[in-house]
Amino acid sequence: MTPEQLSSLIVDALSALVTEGTLDLPDGAPTSVTVERPRQKEHGDYATNVALQLAKKAGTNPRALAEQVKARLEAAEGISRVEIAGPGFLNISVDAQAQGQVAADVVAAGESYGTNQALAGQRINVEFISANPTGPLHLGHTRWAVVGDAIARVLSAAGATAEREFYINDRGNQMDKFGASIEATALGRPVPEDGYQGAYIADLAAEIVAADPGIVHLPEQERLVAFREAGYALQLKEQQDQLDSFNTHFDVWFSERSLHDGGKVEHAMDVLQRNGHLVERDGALWMLTTDFGDDKDRVLRRTNGELTYFASDTAYYVDKRERGFDICIYLLGADHHGYVGRLKAMAACAGDDPEKNIEIPIGQLVKIMRGGEEVRLSKRAGEIVTLGELVDLIGVDALRYSLARYPADSPLTLDVEQITRQSSDNPVYYVQYAHARVCSILRNAADLGLEPASHPELLTHEKEGELLRALAELPRVVASAAQLREPHRVARYLEETAASYHRFYDNCRVLPMGDEEPGDLHAARLMLVAATRTVLANGLAMLGVSAPERM
Repeated sequence: MTPEQLSSLIVDALSALVTEGTLDLPDGAPTSVTVERPRQKEHGDYATNVALQLAKKAGTNPRALAEQVKARLEAAEGISRVEIAGPGFLNISVDAQAQGQVAADVVAAGESYGTNQALAGQRINVEFISANPTGPLHLGHTRWAVVGDAIARVLSAAGATAEREFYINDRGNQMDKFGASIEATALGRPVPEDGYQGAYIADLAAEIVAADPGIVHLPEQERLVAFREAGYALQLKEQQDQLDSFNTHFDVWFSERSLHDGGKVEHAMDVLQRNGHLVERDGALWMLTTDFGDDKDRVLRRTNGELTYFASDTAYYVDKRERGFDICIYLLGADHHGYVGRLKAMAACAGDDPEKNIEIPIGQLVKIMRGGEEVRLSKRAGEIVTLGELVDLIGVDALRYSLARYPADSPLTLDVEQITRQSSDNPVYYVQYAHARVCSILRNAADLGLEPASHPELLTHEKEGELLRALAELPRVVASAAQLREPHRVARYLEETAASYHRFYDNCRVLPMGDEEPGDLHAARLMLVAATRTVLANGLAMLGVSAPERM
């Protein structure tokens, strides 16, 4: 029995009490009830505080309400014992057959197990990385490549329509500096002082000239544009290829230029004007973000007619909302705390609820250590460590899992030796090895002619029950990770589940030994092993990490 199934039983019990008139709830019975695993096994398989939550509304005391629910649950199929603890907590134990059925249910659900409808109907845009197309992706981008992608994965698993979006900052002065840097290098001239340094600029220049030798003979202004656009195309393609190979795939690559070329900036200003949040001062156009708590109003168009970056940001937000997204999530780096207030105020000026329609998580910095020293320099990009170099150094799975298993708002230090070590104290290895181990057992069983079979009533061992309860938790963990935008909860759950599996395997013989005849208990335990494989594989997929069958 899963927590969701037990929650439904409790809801049914409350609904019946309301229908009979023995329980008075003005708003009716709730549609769902929180069910949790107690810390101590003697407190049962599951616990709920629903009686404490509803007693005041019902005009009764919690223990009296708990007694009413207890009587109903004890008569329900699959419940073996219900006890009331403290002021009105309900501790619930389920019978072996109901608990054992979880294994067959998990296997039957397959790749869909763990998905749920907690966020059904919500359209959510997740924008992350959004690097300038003027250089390689670096360590800071790498953390968001993992966390942003994992957030989108758990949102989708929880029933939301989640779209990953990369905002290409392909307009403005930095693009001209980028083009000038490549051009100077191609012509054998010094890179401008405020230009882009690093060996990658020379690589781009050489590739561009090799593809189009005549570019160096173009008129000066035309030549600068040609180098800028060619460099832009090559650098963007590299970013896209690197992210794809890192298992981060974007649904939309959105160009800042398209906002201006398509008239979307002017349209956004019309929206703000209609809402009464634009004003002209001294020849400049201002958005009145102080109306909504910003520390100062923001300029959209300067006195010289030049549009600001914030004009693009505003048009981009309006465009997202008009594309039908209910919630726009912006994942920003540690140096962007000042953007939170202005972006929320901007959403309010556009007519939205800044506490509902826009979310702005801030990620913290990451340090990579090797041999007791911080890895700082890149052979290709100078003062930054690139995503590609990190993947070569650590590997896709180890890097993704290590970045996904911590809250993004916490500073993080990773040690290369520790996260690449093939030992049980390395979390990614521990979880992946558990998956490989269950695959090995299932292969060995198949060689013996044994197949998993459902005999839920036979899974009565304490460690079997512990593992079954762990497997039953995946949908709840995924729903929580999605609602809180915290995919690290999935990683920690996988580690706990892997530990439960190892304890089960150490205490419960799965395959027959020697001349022992295979029986129903072996088949039932194989079903539990197969369910564990499904849960570990599905959980790793939500983090964008592979589930190897051999290690």
